[in-house]
Amino acid sequence: MGINIGICEMEAKNASCRELRSTIVRVHVESDKGFEDIAEYEEIVELDKAKKAVGDWEAFIKRNRINEETDAVYMTKVKKEEDIKLLQPLAKKVCTGWIPMEGLSEGRKEQVLKACGKDDIITGWDQLEFDEMNELCAKCPLSWDKGRGCIGAFGPDTSKLPEIAAKYNCPITASAPQSAKSQKKFTPADAEALLKEVAVLRDALPKEGKVYVNRYGGPVDRMEAVAKISVAEGCGWYFF
Repeated sequence: MGINIGICEMEAKNASCRELRSTIVRVHVESDKGFEDIAEYEEIVELDKAKKAVGDWEAFIKRNRINEETDAVYMTKVKKEEDIKLLQPLAKKVCTGWIPMEGLSEGRKEQVLKACGKDDIITGWDQLEFDEMNELCAKCPLSWDKGRGCIGAFGPDTSKLPEIAAKYNCPITASAPQSAKSQKKFTPADAEALLKEVAVLRDALPKEGKVYVNRYGGPVDRMEAVAKISVAEGCGWYFF
């Protein structure tokens, strides 16, 4: 485990991902009760019934390219017309639990969101491929970590940088381990204070020894980059 540092990108007006992260595309609910008219459904055939109907199961899954470990036959996965005709009478409609949000009224959206947990939401950002995410991050003005994004490494849990920071009266840097544990969010005003600490630490590290310059110069640079973005964008930041 280690300590990282990041920007509160949703507070930054110029974050490339902000609109995508704010757009809720789909929501998963435990029950479709009350949402029957907007929930997604699919047709499935129970495994034992499907095997009995098709006869040669191995041949069936091979010609339809169905995973042999499937827990049921999903009709949308059946490709051969003759198999569709054979299994369709055995199919039953089941709710997937997913509700598409596009086209819903604001009142209906509110009802759906009340019925789900925060981890049951899919945003526009979640639907991107990793390459697409990386491309957006590389172009984002908040991408302070050399084009890799708006989070980066502060250092391992055993880092002596907080200890050195405490010695030179740099309370924000010194608090990094505890702030990461408490999930404290810092403000742009704190970022301005951090920039002052960065200047102090750059002067202090050579006094502590060359090894500390080499070891902690990078984290100090990253803190400076985060602080500058926070001040420029008026957004928060945090250790985690």
